[in-house]
Amino acid sequence: MQTKILLDEEQMPRRWYNVQADLPTPLDPPLHPATHKPVGPDDLKAIFPMELIKQEVSTDRYIDIPGEVQDVLRLWRPSPLYRAFRLEKYLKTPAKIYYKWEGVSPAGSHKTNTSVPQAYYNMKAGIERIATETGAGQWGSALAFATMLYDLECTVYMVRSSYTQKPYRKSMMQVWGAECIPSPSMKTNSGKAVLEKDPETPGALGIAISEAVEDAATHDNTNYALGSVLNHVCLHQTIIGQECREQLAMVDDYPDVVIGCVGGGSNFGGIGFPFAGDKMTGKHKDVDIIGVEPASCPTLTKGAFMYDFGDVAGLTPLLKMFTLGHDFVPPSIHAGGLRYHGDSPIVSRLVHDGVMRAISCHQSEAFEAGQIFSRTEGIIVAPETSHAVRCAIDEAIKCKKTGEEKTILFNCSGHGNFDMSAYDAYYAGQLVDYEYPDELIKEAIGRIPKIQ
Repeated sequence: MQTKILLDEEQMPRRWYNVQADLPTPLDPPLHPATHKPVGPDDLKAIFPMELIKQEVSTDRYIDIPGEVQDVLRLWRPSPLYRAFRLEKYLKTPAKIYYKWEGVSPAGSHKTNTSVPQAYYNMKAGIERIATETGAGQWGSALAFATMLYDLECTVYMVRSSYTQKPYRKSMMQVWGAECIPSPSMKTNSGKAVLEKDPETPGALGIAISEAVEDAATHDNTNYALGSVLNHVCLHQTIIGQECREQLAMVDDYPDVVIGCVGGGSNFGGIGFPFAGDKMTGKHKDVDIIGVEPASCPTLTKGAFMYDFGDVAGLTPLLKMFTLGHDFVPPSIHAGGLRYHGDSPIVSRLVHDGVMRAISCHQSEAFEAGQIFSRTEGIIVAPETSHAVRCAIDEAIKCKKTGEEKTILFNCSGHGNFDMSAYDAYYAGQLVDYEYPDELIKEAIGRIPKIQ
């Protein structure tokens, strides 16, 4: 009846798992935004250090974690795995529910798993400043923490709606020495163009990405860093799933169901990719890996699997992924980290090929699940994480109906301590469930350049 399953520091994984080595079909290459030809290292080195470019394209099954990065990760890793006994009792389910608790990091989420190595590689390359975007602020605060460690400057373009809703995320960034700017802004041509069309826009990750990429590309001492979507970002997060596997083995268990919320795909891939590797290599063929996204931004469940830009202005390479269209601006839901028009190319490929699957839920359903979790397990989770909690509860209720004793694992990717305005809105009955109309999705997808 062990509640916390803990690994010692010396048991922390020393390598990241690269799921590209086991994909049933290889990824389609990123394409240059102007020529539509495959992108090479020379096209990316203006905004990324070479070590990250190598990781982006590598098909090696494992990539070593530098010792200096391991030293920092040990501040909070290995993170605990919890058995949710109280939630199980509340649900009266025969299922076993486990959750990986990533809120123990200094920034309060899984994002530090990649911000630290990204800042490290940029420091080693002689970069002085990093520009980035952030949705709900988890990534921005994580990068602010990491750049502080390596004495780098940091500029964060934060989606305007989240900048207003979550002011203490901005405060965290400032404490660690970063500059936080609401996006769209007047500091970049990309931001100015959006504001000219719609001065009252709530912003979107695609807009903030355009601003950060433009900033990096126009300053010689500055590189760009991304908190999700790209292959090397998801690679760094696989330390989560690898730890989970070891922790469950300590109690002689293995998941039947693995769950994560999905925005760009990093925390979902982080917990899901190691188990997807087990599935694809035949070690555990039946594990069910589920990504949960908001119904108001249904990228995996309603988007098209095709090439599209990662940003509004079309500055990024074209990626083969599920997309709602790069000029898609979702409504201002409180799960700001899930408001992205596209998704990780690897997650997209695995969903397209049936290795993983995706579902969606409304934000009121997610907040209800978050409340149940906090009143049983005690942790107030981020609005993004509450989507994974919703799915875990629903899967456990199915087991109650069928009598199956399944093992359910989900990634509890961050705390909601700076998201209390969202919970206030939930209790005040102010959260509006919005399902993005199919016709608007078709219109947005119709504006994507057609790549042969």
